[in-house]
Amino acid sequence: MTTKTALNNVMSTHHGREEGISARYLAMYLQVSQRDLRKLISRCRYEDGTPICGHPSTGYFIATTADELDLCCKFLEHRALHSLQLLSKMKKVSMPALVGQLLLNQA
Repeated sequence: MTTKTALNNVMSTHHGREEGISARYLAMYLQVSQRDLRKLISRCRYEDGTPICGHPSTGYFIATTADELDLCCKFLEHRALHSLQLLSKMKKVSMPALVGQLLLNQA
């Protein structure tokens, strides 16, 4: 199984959006599926706070500026809000009610 260390080693050569690497090539290099790659990136972000940014137009890279990190955070926030909107529609509850339910589930 590929480790966070292996991912971090590869990402050490991909600093800044100009040096981004596509998910496809990164997954091939690490010999994992793209799904497992996304899980591994999430682990690095969640457990270590590693600023691995990514966007379909740039690939994955380590943020080197506050602007790069901000753009990545906005992209992730937009994706998360879209998922919450879908969940709210499927459950037939308003967004505020859904968020309240989610907060209660975490307590």
